[in-house]
Amino acid sequence: MSVRLDAIDRKILAELQRDAGQSLDEIARKVGSSKTPVWNRVKKMREGGIIKQTTVLLDAEALGLEACFFVLIRTSEHEAEWQEKFLHALRSRPEVLEAHRLAGDIDYILKVQVSNARAYDVFYQALIQEVRIHNVTALLSMEEIKSTTALPLAG
Repeated sequence: MSVRLDAIDRKILAELQRDAGQSLDEIARKVGSSKTPVWNRVKKMREGGIIKQTTVLLDAEALGLEACFFVLIRTSEHEAEWQEKFLHALRSRPEVLEAHRLAGDIDYILKVQVSNARAYDVFYQALIQEVRIHNVTALLSMEEIKSTTALPLAG
C-alpha cells in the first residue's frame, strides 16, 4: 500500500520522532489539528508501513554498555548457505545494533554495543566460531558525536 504524505502528516511524523510518548492531544495541538484526524492519520501511516514501530530509546552508558565498536568484515564466502548462517549469527546477538552489507572492499559493517573490550572479544570469539570470516577489523568509537533515529522529513 502506497501512502501519500502531506505537510500535516510530515509534522505528525516529526513530532512522533521527537517524542512518541506525547498524547494525541499534544501532537494535534502542535500540528494545528484535532485529536481524531491525527489518530486517523497515524493509523493510516501505520497500516501503510510508514510507521514501523513505537519504541523507547535507552542510554547505553547508564546501562553499563560503554563500548561501541564498528566492525568491518571481509569474507571470501558468498554462498547462500554461508550468508544464511552469518545473518542468523548476527540476528541472534543482541549486542549487534546494526548490520549493513556494503559495496566496495568491505563486505559488512556492524555496530556492536558492549560493556568493554573484553566483552567485545567474547562476542568476536563466538562469531568466528560460528561462521568463517576472512578478515575482521574492529574500530572503537572514542566519542559519539551525533546519533539519531529521526529521519529527515523535508518534502
